[in-house]
Parts: sequence; C-alpha cells; structure tokens
Amino acid sequence: MPSPRSSYALGTLADRSLWFVGIGGAGMSALAAVAQAHGARVGGSDHARSDYVELLEQRGIAVTPGHDAANVPPGFEVVASTAIPPDNPEVAGRPTISRGALLADLVHELPAIVVAGAHGKTTTAAMIAFCLERLGHDPTFLIGGMVPQLGGNARAGTSWLVTEGDESDRSLELLSPTVAVITNVDLDHHATFASRAEVEGLFEAWVASLPASATVVHGSLLAPVQFELATPGEHNRHNAACALAALEAVGVNAGKAAEELAAFRGVARRVEFHGRPGGVHLYDDYGHHPVEVAAALAALRETASDRGRLHVLFQPHLFSRTLHLHAEFAEALAAADAVCVTEIYPAREQPLAGVTAKLIVDSLCRYRPGMPVMYAPELEDAPAMVAAGAVPGDIVVTMGAGDVARAIPLFAERFRP
Repeated sequence: MPSPRSSYALGTLADRSLWFVGIGGAGMSALAAVAQAHGARVGGSDHARSDYVELLEQRGIAVTPGHDAANVPPGFEVVASTAIPPDNPEVAGRPTISRGALLADLVHELPAIVVAGAHGKTTTAAMIAFCLERLGHDPTFLIGGMVPQLGGNARAGTSWLVTEGDESDRSLELLSPTVAVITNVDLDHHATFASRAEVEGLFEAWVASLPASATVVHGSLLAPVQFELATPGEHNRHNAACALAALEAVGVNAGKAAEELAAFRGVARRVEFHGRPGGVHLYDDYGHHPVEVAAALAALRETASDRGRLHVLFQPHLFSRTLHLHAEFAEALAAADAVCVTEIYPAREQPLAGVTAKLIVDSLCRYRPGMPVMYAPELEDAPAMVAAGAVPGDIVVTMGAGDVARAIPLFAERFRP
C-alpha cells in the first residue's frame, strides 16, 4: 500500500472542545495530544501528576489537579475512559464520550494500523511507529507508554495512524482499521470476561467485522524474528515479527524495516534499565500478568546471564486478577531467586473479601519451598527488605502496572555507596 497523506484538521476534531477526565493516563493523554494537534480545544483533569501530564503541559494543554464538577468549562464535551467511575463529579449527570468512541472516530477517518492482543501491543505499536518515523513516513501515533526515541507517547503526523485496541472494555469492537494486528489472545481481564473462550470470541467477532479490504496479522502464525534486537527476550522477537508483518502490509520494505527494528530500544517500563547504584543492576517492568512476568524475567536472565541473583519486587494489579491468577503468578515468579510482594494496586476496582497479595505469597511458598519470599504490605517498606539480600552484581527489578516504580529512587538511594 502507498503511504497515505492525511489532513491535520480532522472533521471529527476540528473546532470541538474536549475535556478529558483522567487526562494523565497513557491512553487519555495520547488522545488529548492528537486531538489538540487536529484542531480541538483540549483540557482535562487528573488526581495525580505524571510524566504524561508534563508532556501535555509542554504542548500548552492545561491540566487541572483533582476532580470537581466546576472544572468542566461551559460548552466542553466530556471524554472519559471506563477507568473513571460513574460517580466522578465531572462525569455524573453529564453526557460523556468514551475514550474508545473518540479513538474510533480517528481510526475511521485515517488509514490506521491497530495493534490488539493481551500482551505486547504497546511495544509492537511502538516498533511500528518507530520504523515508519525512521523511514520517513511521518506517522500519527498513540502509544500506551513512553517511547523515548519518539519523544513521548503521541504525535500527530501526516501518514499512517498507529494505535492500540483495548479488549479490557471491549472498545476494540469499535475500531475498523486498514491493518489489524493481533499479537496473542489470553484471559487478562477477569472482571470483563468469564473465560478465555469469551476473549477469543471477541477477537473473532472483531476480525469478522472488518472490511474485506483489511489486512489481519495473526501473531500466533508468526515465528519470532531471528536477527538481533536491542530489546531482549523471546517475547520481543515475537513482537518484532508482528511489527514487520504490519509494516510489510502497508508497503514498507521488509529489509529496511528490519534494519530499523534492530535499533529500537524499547518502551519505558518494559525491562527498563535504571542504572547500577552500588553495583546492583536496577530495572523496572510493567508486567502484571503471569505470562508477562515470566517473559520479563526470562529477558533479564538473557541480558544478564553472567550476573548474580535476580530479586523481584512485585506489586499485583487488580483484585480480580490476583484472585484468579495467584497460582500462575507464583509459578512465574518462581523463576527469580528472591521475591518480595507488596499489596495489590486496586486501580479501578473495589476490594474483594479475602483477596490480598498474601494469596500470591502463600502460593509461591507452596510452589517453591525454601525460596526467599517476603511480604511488604506497604510499598515503602519493600526496598529495605529486598536490599538486605542483594549484593553487587545482582539484579533487582520492580514489576507491576501500578505505582511500584516509586520504589526505584528508594532502591537507588539504599544501594548508593
């Protein structure tokens, strides 16, 4: 396919006024940035500061701290994701646009590559956008994480739109791209799906709904790439295979794409290196599903095969996921040499009776008797517990989709001579 050209003023966004509730998240901030670039007046609110908020402010988008009904300017349409509770004062009693619906407007108007799947979609989408950028195609992209080599998580370009499709709230069904990529299928969102078969049904229905002209890339049918990447791990070699297939589908030369992919250094919080304070190799990772935990630990073993012991500080994400997968988490974490588990990051969920991080701790003790396993209900207490067993040459990784990365500076301070 030839590289398409798109107008900077999309009909669905130009001259609109949009207020994003929870604008500081990866997905919402990306959508807000692209909406502004396409002519919309944009503002929003969030309860916390983040790197995404800083990027928005650099673009001239005002972010109001906290949530209050009075925050919403007159005449602004309210955009909210499914992570925002219906009783949020900026949402309650107002007509709202879902994040997924607004993204669907973009995908409808631009030639789009949508990457979906339980695992790897952020890295795969980032790989695609990176290659298109390096090869002169000036993509629009909305990525679910910071991509240092692209200067952030979003930008409006003049060519292909590269974004992710979310199965967690079924908003994937709203998207009708030119190229659809399914990295893999797994049961990750137990509050939405009752079984893996139900997840498979969603993806099958999505593919069936696409126009006959669409190209579908099935990651399950692809072999991992065989050339060397800057990002370690078999899972990244598989992500690269998906990215290459998508790039070929839009007319990019496979050889040139492979050369660029080899230079891709990854997405923030994906086996991200944070230095060697005191000789200890410090990493951070977003893994929050057993498959992702196992892949990240294998990648760390691969990239640091000559180093010492591997210590993990793991923060479970969501009560429902912990309830259903605590045994699988234990099996994945058993690949480390020592593990500390801190309490569950609730995100959008309310507590479930009897569900705490202790489920994983107890399962891990049963799965691997004698392994050093610690439980730190308060995240701030965990670095001291982990550091007590770490020596120069060892690897320490913080892992989870919540705020576990807050422990990185605490580790750095503790290990620094």
